[in-house]
Amino acid sequence: MEDNMNMQTNDNVTTGIRRARGQQLGDLLRRSASRTPNKLALAFRDHRDTFRDLDEAVNRTANALAAAGITKGERVALLSRNSRAFVILRFAIARIGAVTTPVNFMLNAEDVAYILDHSGACALICEDSLCPTAEAALDLVKSRPRLLYAIDHSGAAVSALWSPVEALFDHPDASEPWVDMSPDDPIQMMYTSGTESRPKGALLTSGALYAQYVTVISDGEMRPDAIELHCLPLFHCAQLDCFLTIDLYLGATSILHDGANPAAMLETIEREKVTKLFCPPTVWIALLRHPDFDKRDLTSLRQGYYGASIMPTAVIEELSRRLPDMRLYNFYGQTEMAPCATILRPEEQLTKLGSAGRPGLNVETRVVDDEGNDVAVGEVGEIVHRSPHLILGYYNDPEKTAEAFKGGWFHSGDLGRFDDEGYLYVVDRKKDMIKSGGENVASREVEEAIFRHPKIAEVSVFGIPHPKWIEAVTAVVVPKEGEDLTVEEIEAYCRETLSHFKSPKHVAIRAALPKNASGKILKRELRIEFASVFGS
Repeated sequence: MEDNMNMQTNDNVTTGIRRARGQQLGDLLRRSASRTPNKLALAFRDHRDTFRDLDEAVNRTANALAAAGITKGERVALLSRNSRAFVILRFAIARIGAVTTPVNFMLNAEDVAYILDHSGACALICEDSLCPTAEAALDLVKSRPRLLYAIDHSGAAVSALWSPVEALFDHPDASEPWVDMSPDDPIQMMYTSGTESRPKGALLTSGALYAQYVTVISDGEMRPDAIELHCLPLFHCAQLDCFLTIDLYLGATSILHDGANPAAMLETIEREKVTKLFCPPTVWIALLRHPDFDKRDLTSLRQGYYGASIMPTAVIEELSRRLPDMRLYNFYGQTEMAPCATILRPEEQLTKLGSAGRPGLNVETRVVDDEGNDVAVGEVGEIVHRSPHLILGYYNDPEKTAEAFKGGWFHSGDLGRFDDEGYLYVVDRKKDMIKSGGENVASREVEEAIFRHPKIAEVSVFGIPHPKWIEAVTAVVVPKEGEDLTVEEIEAYCRETLSHFKSPKHVAIRAALPKNASGKILKRELRIEFASVFGS
């Protein structure tokens, strides 16, 4: 009897120690609310929540989700554009130890069904306007989520299948729930973009996320007095975990939009005195080209960030001229790195044009050959990482997990090189390297050259099948607004500026390039569209 009592006492002490030392994702907002309860945390449309308000809403929602039967480790799928509800739900799910599983709102029903089945989601929370797509997906799944909630985002009518998520926010219990969690328990599952195969479920832990937050705060020079505008989708880890969550962690103020509308963004920067902004290169270009750019007072902007793809050097130079007081940072990484791996700082933007910077505080990075050996400085190889940022692995996919972590390093699938000062240059994705006539052609290099044409706003370069060259370099360009541009003009420009084997063998002009919700150009769609140009 005495031994049993001692064991129980020891268990209670151990549990008490774990609770006292807790550093879970669900703890983050509570700590900010205790430091700055009355400070503005989140503004979305007509809602303006202080940190105390937001923390209480998260507690009520967490208790409601627990009362509905959601338990530690279960996956909760979240299909929605940016909203106040998205932010509350993300932290409420974490507070009960469940796994937030954001779903790309641009996916079709078949793709949504795949994620619901693969994740085994117990619940689906869906924005009202996306409910028809979700219902079509539910008709395809092998096992339906047992709980369905709709977010009132646009006022669209929803069927009786859906319970209103807003009722969760009004749950009577505002006390903070506690679940016994380890820093290595899964807390978030982000699905990769699936450019080469079906999307993979990348499992992230609180420990990985906090390690990444420390790196980004340190190397990205982030501060609690920032006012940040968030316009890119929160289902993507860049906006969610490099910016929004870090602002809530630090006690900074977040202004949330449900899309990247340039006119609305410029107006908000002026009205809210926004100091900090993240955009992929495509959105920075859209802002620069918008007629309101020079009409709005943008002098409050002190920090600008880019990522998702490499910024054309001409755009970096233009930003430095037109926003001379804004410090610009490049974050490079991927979902599996939670997501930041390397950072190029403001003082390096023009001296290290085209570089992704150096490894972040909690990251080791190498460039290796196919056998895992370091390549020489200046030579191209695969970029690999070691870091506590990294995922646990891919959910229910031991083969791809083993392949990715071969040799004790995470294999990114990106090709790059280091210069003699340790700065990383991303050459291409492995799959985007074009092998034409026995020569390797980096699509990124050709894009940089073409982008310098004064009439071109955007360009994407990729390889397509060719009977002689195996792959043919192909370019699709978007002219700047009001510019007349011909294929012949582009071809002549390429012949003057590029080696013969790097010059596109096919050029097309389009009004726009296909992009995903995070602003990345969808080369896979372009490859499909142009696959038969040369009769292959």
